[in-house]
Amino acid sequence: MDKAEVTTQGSTVEEWTRALAESTGSPGGGAGTGVMLAVAASLTSMVAGYSGDDGGEPAKIRARAQQLRREALHLADEDASASKAFGAAFRLEPGDGRDEAIRRASLEAAASSAVLGDRAIGAIDDLAWLATNGNRALVADIVVAFGALRAAVAGARTNVSFDLGSLRSAGATLDQVRTQQPELWAAVEKLGGAMDRIDELTAAIDDRAAPTEAG
Repeated sequence: MDKAEVTTQGSTVEEWTRALAESTGSPGGGAGTGVMLAVAASLTSMVAGYSGDDGGEPAKIRARAQQLRREALHLADEDASASKAFGAAFRLEPGDGRDEAIRRASLEAAASSAVLGDRAIGAIDDLAWLATNGNRALVADIVVAFGALRAAVAGARTNVSFDLGSLRSAGATLDQVRTQQPELWAAVEKLGGAMDRIDELTAAIDDRAAPTEAG
């Protein structure tokens, strides 16, 4: 399969991860972040399905998780496309055209990662509900889901921050970036807070998930 045709929805796991392993950057860490969110959503759906089928809260959580899984894969493929533009901008000859291309590609990449991060934050409450009210036999799956969700949040946070920092290559200072892109700048802090919340939620059920752990 042509590397240009590799997508999360049109490739096998083996094909997609093989493309990820190549030194091309497309797909890259941002796309991997989307896949981690899809994994978290898939596990959320699975646990919700085992936690009740009477049309109550578990059914609502499962429907949201299944929609998120699809959206996360779409966002992963969008990020892979953005990565191509990002890399192409930095390969241009120095000059005003290169600076503008870097500025545009950096902002598009940051915005894409911020959307993915926002979707990940929105998934925390449903997983938290399952951690308290879901099928207790699947607590280990919930912890794995939290781990995948944290990886998605951390990836989004890092990518937004890095992409904003890349604007310095187009001549902007970090103070200018903070002033000109307040929403993207604030997203970094919001995602950091989400990571802390996931850590707290995971710690709260760790004794159930790993009862033989020493300590």
